[in-house]
Amino acid sequence: MEPVRDRGAMIRGMAPVLDPERWHFCLATDPATAARAAPLATFREDEGLSLILSDRDAAGLGLTTDLPMARITLTVHSALDGVGLTAAVATALAEAGIPCNMVAAFHHDHAFVPLDDAPGALAILQALADAEGEA
Repeated sequence: MEPVRDRGAMIRGMAPVLDPERWHFCLATDPATAARAAPLATFREDEGLSLILSDRDAAGLGLTTDLPMARITLTVHSALDGVGLTAAVATALAEAGIPCNMVAAFHHDHAFVPLDDAPGALAILQALADAEGEA
């Protein structure tokens, strides 16, 4: 399937899905810790290696787990050069007072929100998709 580039089509087709796993954004400054990790995603920063780890993996490595996050996958195959999906999602959640960390991967975008906000965030994103479909 070809990636979707049109803003409206990306929003209409995002079909958000809530992952039941709890996730944590962690920092590994020790290479040995990083080597033992099984991250969902990583990003190298000047301060160390940022890891997105499952609840179990973060706790098992003794890393901070004080802000559990939920992952909402936007299942539309969004193009890496598509414009507007991240902005629309982040804006809709921000207007509801829900923090959001977006991670774009090759096929899909993923919104990480505080665990307690996940049901509300999922409803907001579904309503956003539905409203774009009616436009």
